[in-house]
Amino acid sequence: MDSDTIWRNVDEQRGQLADLLDTLEPQQWSTPSLCAGWTVREVAIHITQSHATVGEMLPAAFKSGFRFDAMVRRAAQDDPAEPAAITARLRAMAGSRKRPPLTKEVDPLLDILIHTQDICIPLGIDRPMPVDAAVAVAERLWHMKFPFAPQRDLPGYRFVATDADFAVGPEWGGRREAPIHDLVLMFARRRDVPDAEPEVDGEPEAD
Repeated sequence: MDSDTIWRNVDEQRGQLADLLDTLEPQQWSTPSLCAGWTVREVAIHITQSHATVGEMLPAAFKSGFRFDAMVRRAAQDDPAEPAAITARLRAMAGSRKRPPLTKEVDPLLDILIHTQDICIPLGIDRPMPVDAAVAVAERLWHMKFPFAPQRDLPGYRFVATDADFAVGPEWGGRREAPIHDLVLMFARRRDVPDAEPEVDGEPEAD
């Protein structure tokens, strides 16, 4: 996926998430998200903080002992933004290609696709991922070492998308077929790898 297409998808997904967030009731903002210990509101704030400056992140960094996971959570928790301000921030990001230091160009797309699911799945909202964007994110996830490392954490599997040209993992691995949306969630540790389905004759698949 080329640079312009990546950022067009990022803008579209941020705008659509802002529209969706505008429909939420107050209690939905406090719903636990798929990120353990994070509410829907905190995840939404975290998405907007990809545009935060180093100076804006320093207080959270100091309070968290410069530990990455603790820092980003602290930054979201300490942000007092109300829902209208959060969605306004998301919309204001349109057209910007700013991203955190040391990240790749596809990472903002990864961020918005996964965190949108973190918000929507606990709320019972079915939110499809654009297939081409999901493939680009799955490819990025598969080769990551931090904060996700699917090649390390999910050894011995062959992952094949049922709705896209995407397959990774050793040919001899236990084959798992699923829509690319589901593979992204598996690689991002949002969904468990399913058990093997039995063969037609009743014999289990050999992993």
